[in-house]
Amino acid sequence: MQPTIYDVAKKAGVSIATVSKVINNNGRIGKDTRKKVIKIMEELNYQPSVVASALTGKRTETIGVLIPDLTNPFFSEITASMEERAHELGFSVVICSTNDSEEKEAKYISLLLRKKVDGCILASRFKQVGLIENMVKQGIPVALTGQDIPSLNLNTVSVDDYKGGYKATAYLGSLGHKNIAMIAEKNARSSEERIKGYVDAMNEMGLPVDEALIREVKPTVAGAKQAAEELLSLHVPPTAIFAGNEILAIGVSQAARAFQLDIPNDFSVIGFDNTLLATICDPPLTTIAQPIEQMGRQIVDILISEINNKLDYKQRIMLPPELVIRQSTKELSVENGLVND
Repeated sequence: MQPTIYDVAKKAGVSIATVSKVINNNGRIGKDTRKKVIKIMEELNYQPSVVASALTGKRTETIGVLIPDLTNPFFSEITASMEERAHELGFSVVICSTNDSEEKEAKYISLLLRKKVDGCILASRFKQVGLIENMVKQGIPVALTGQDIPSLNLNTVSVDDYKGGYKATAYLGSLGHKNIAMIAEKNARSSEERIKGYVDAMNEMGLPVDEALIREVKPTVAGAKQAAEELLSLHVPPTAIFAGNEILAIGVSQAARAFQLDIPNDFSVIGFDNTLLATICDPPLTTIAQPIEQMGRQIVDILISEINNKLDYKQRIMLPPELVIRQSTKELSVENGLVND
């Protein structure tokens, strides 16, 4: 059975109040008494209760992190960055993966509130704005990463999704591709901006924007593969596809191979995120890089600054994306135009 503060006080021959003062390093206590209590705590392997501290209004030195999908490399990498930075600053992290479920969003927010976390970080695709508003009303610091909700005054660290969509499309155009398709995540705020960037780049290059070439799917390999197969079955199929993240890009690559297209000699694919997945797929993926580690560390710094009452105003930080060229894209040759019979 886990030892309690009562056990420590009894064995040390002091009051519970004295043990509490030693734990919290406050009050006037003799040097010998302090040493004795600390020794007994070590002997009993006593750990002060975080929950008990929270119930007395003290901080728990804990932050909650909600992500939509821990299996997605982007979310696993940014979560690792957040956890590492929080650890450096003396905070623990409670990680909750919602699987894009509104029911789980509500369940985990309730759990984190019961655990008296000092603040919360919500990653992209969080759906229920009302839950966020409720936390803010309760005075709980909340920060967003990988997304921005303009209607809420919250600390935010995100990437410029519009510029990323523009850069990806413009790069494919510079390689001579004219029939460029896009596959994006369905119901994601970041996708809206990436699609806008795609459309504007196509317009500026004087290329027609065909709505049939823009597909929004669930963020799965299977969803992207099916959408890409439909695109490649068109009478004049695209010669390149911009995938809204690297999970989708893998699905596109699988569809291309199913159509016996060689990447990049017959067909080009560009992704978004620049996770480990981009470097280990075959061929390595040209992609739009998000500064994932920087985003994770920066949002933790901002949230903890707010927890410590050292933030004078909310911060909305938008970081620039970068094009990383690898082997999944290539200049379009004249004979490379695809036409289905």
